[in-house]
Amino acid sequence: MIDVAIIGSGPYGLSAAAHLSARGVHFRIFGHPMSTWIKHMPKGMRLKSEGFASCLYDPKSQLTLEKYCEERNLPYQDVGLPVPLETFSSYGLEFQRRFVPNLERKQVTSLNQQSAGFRISLDDGEVVDTRKVVIAVGLSYFKHVPPPLSEIPEEFVTHSWEHGPVDRFQGREVAVVGAGASALDLASILHQIGASVQVISRKPEIRFQGEPQVRRSLLDRFRSPMTTIGPGWQSVFCTETPLLFRQLPEWLRLEAVKRILGPAPCWFTKEEVLGKVPFHTGVSITNVRARKSRLSLELTDNAGARRVLSADHVVAATGYKVDLRRIAFFSRDLLSKIDSVEQTPVLSSNFECSLPGLYFLGILAANTFGPLLRFACGAGFAARRLSHHLARSASFDPVEANLPLVNVQSNTESN
Repeated sequence: MIDVAIIGSGPYGLSAAAHLSARGVHFRIFGHPMSTWIKHMPKGMRLKSEGFASCLYDPKSQLTLEKYCEERNLPYQDVGLPVPLETFSSYGLEFQRRFVPNLERKQVTSLNQQSAGFRISLDDGEVVDTRKVVIAVGLSYFKHVPPPLSEIPEEFVTHSWEHGPVDRFQGREVAVVGAGASALDLASILHQIGASVQVISRKPEIRFQGEPQVRRSLLDRFRSPMTTIGPGWQSVFCTETPLLFRQLPEWLRLEAVKRILGPAPCWFTKEEVLGKVPFHTGVSITNVRARKSRLSLELTDNAGARRVLSADHVVAATGYKVDLRRIAFFSRDLLSKIDSVEQTPVLSSNFECSLPGLYFLGILAANTFGPLLRFACGAGFAARRLSHHLARSASFDPVEANLPLVNVQSNTESN
């Protein structure tokens, strides 16, 4: 029996593990480090977040992205210099090597409750008993392809999640569906490798992020302060007071998470696609037909006018739909014990759901704590608060925690 099992090894899982390790909590962590960034984002992509907001979190901030770039002599700026995907991925792997060397590259196949906690089954046949479980699976189970595209074979339609390398589309006609950063990043990269790309969006206009100002006046900084999720006092509230956000009425929280920081392509992709990639905006795909090796897409605008677009392949950069029921290793019995709203868990101020001992981080916690938890930068708040809470009831290892034995005993008795 261990104290804590962490399922997932992206920024949230790794940051939580680094904090638990520093506190001497007995835990195991399962997953393939930074797999979303390494396997599911196209080569050549750059992060939407600024450099100062693209970190993983160890307790003493010993390895920020800035410090990593200094060590490797890589270009870095807090603001205004896009972070290459390859840099962020390698930084995450180095963070894992230094702070979470005990990561186990295994997949969880089932999670069930038992009398003393939980039982986890792994893909190598091992069974692990644990008192508490932290779910940090990121976006991996939640890709969303809307109809009628979802009714077409994957030979013709794929989700943006499925594309790391995109070389197979060189010289082919590809339609990218979406209006956010994933859609326009893919369109830009596909255009650069020699694909014939078109963008389809229900929105009447593609709204790109504004280019950040590296130097800002005192007045500008007061009017629109910069945060890890973007500028503005609304963003300040979301980043600085997630516990206060949790106290808002449920309807207001849900609306804010949907409305704040909607789809917006990165400022640096604008010049890479405008005038180079055709846009079809203000239209919906109302019918799709696959004929031999081609797709025929019927586009309908708000006035009811229709036209047909042909392509070899469609990439649906249509986002993610968070739904507890889609986590493959959850049993039905487990799901029935989790109180939820809009298929996301209702969480305590310590990230614990209605099933004692089960915790959720990242996008699964956004409807409770706000938009901050939709981004990697929310891992700092989550790791600090969760590790403080879990350490209060955990078994300590004074050597691992680098704490005097007398202090550990004293703290354990007082709790």
